[in-house]
Amino acid sequence: MATEKNIHDYVIAPDPTAARLTRAVSGHDEHGDGVTVSVVEERPLTIFLNSREIVTAMTIGDYPDYLALGFLRNQGMLTTADKITGVDYDEDIETIVVRTARETDYEDKLSRKTRTSGCAVGTVFGDMMEGIEGLTLPPASVRTSSLYALSQKINRTPSLYLEAGAIHGTVLCQGDRPLIYMEDVGRHNAVDKVAGWMLAEGVEGADKILYTTGRLTSEMVIKTAHMGIPVLVSRSGFTAWGVEIARDVGLTLIGRMRGQRFTCLSGEDRLIRDTDPKHAPREDSKHHRKGAAK
Repeated sequence: MATEKNIHDYVIAPDPTAARLTRAVSGHDEHGDGVTVSVVEERPLTIFLNSREIVTAMTIGDYPDYLALGFLRNQGMLTTADKITGVDYDEDIETIVVRTARETDYEDKLSRKTRTSGCAVGTVFGDMMEGIEGLTLPPASVRTSSLYALSQKINRTPSLYLEAGAIHGTVLCQGDRPLIYMEDVGRHNAVDKVAGWMLAEGVEGADKILYTTGRLTSEMVIKTAHMGIPVLVSRSGFTAWGVEIARDVGLTLIGRMRGQRFTCLSGEDRLIRDTDPKHAPREDSKHHRKGAAK
């Protein structure tokens, strides 16, 4: 498992022991023997922007403030220029209200929505490509030694993904250091939590890498671009539209990152190959994420 030092290197790391995030459920295995397993909880979170109800998301329930802020930011309903006057969470009624100094009115945007390919079914309001046309991400380079180091550190970090499966992880990284590790039942929620933290803390994305366990779909690429992050890495594969958008905005897109292997379908010229893959750490089978959502 990860060393204490590696865990403490994170600004935010998963807490697989948190009581509200999993439940022990009894059942039977293939032999008919009784088993008890940890199962991830799902609970609704209704997000308001000022007086307007925006959406109800199914989530594991941690970091509701970051989820709400990140969702609204990635939907184009909040900007970095907005003055946020309050974020009020009521656990009893599972509702969070984000308040801004600016009056907001997104009637037209809310009338147009797209169901995305995300697990737990995500929703994108308005035009999915809004804000992407003409966007070019900042120039960036990424060392393959950093990719291999990140993959090993993240895969060995204690998490709900390892403990119970059926969940996605997204990690904000800088160089070879993972900073913020968020998890949720849908990869879009995990990304939104990272975006919310960045917005709350005033953190820029130009020198960051986003690592995800989820598929590299158009939705994931668009959200990463909105966050200003020039490199997106995943253990999973690609969709054609995701690759097309990545190439249009100058996003380095790397998928199927497992052990010594990866595939780059956008931004190959930004890779600095400073490590022979055969010298990279191998991924021990005991660190494969059991029951992981794919």
